[in-house]
Amino acid sequence: MKQLIWKLALPLTIIVFIVFSKWWHALLDGPDAILYGFPLPYTCKGFHTSMSLQFFFIELLIDLLAYFLFFFMVIYLTNRFLFPIKIPKTVSIILYVMACILLCLPILIAVNPDNVFYMKRPFDIEVIDSGYDFIWQDQDWRRQ
Repeated sequence: MKQLIWKLALPLTIIVFIVFSKWWHALLDGPDAILYGFPLPYTCKGFHTSMSLQFFFIELLIDLLAYFLFFFMVIYLTNRFLFPIKIPKTVSIILYVMACILLCLPILIAVNPDNVFYMKRPFDIEVIDSGYDFIWQDQDWRRQ
């Protein structure tokens, strides 16, 4: 099972975490904001400059843990009760290469010196609207 975690659950967690997300249109103390993350919002635009982001570590860790636990349970239950899972080395390499390539962009975005990092979101939100999107979708956030 340990091999399945390293070969399948971890790269799938990274790939799906980056590709699939949820947006939250929320009211804050100031202007409206769009927050991202599933099941909890872990990032939004920075308030002090237009090119910065705010990251919230606790929410980010909870989101990563939720994705990992989902894949771990699916793999564990499939391996235990349906059929044994055998991962060829080429599939494992392809998954890790995809995960590393997809991980490059969020890392480059996160190392921006204007970004702000918090342990926990320092403000309350009132959600107006929310939806799901994939990394390749372009959203129009203007209110009609």
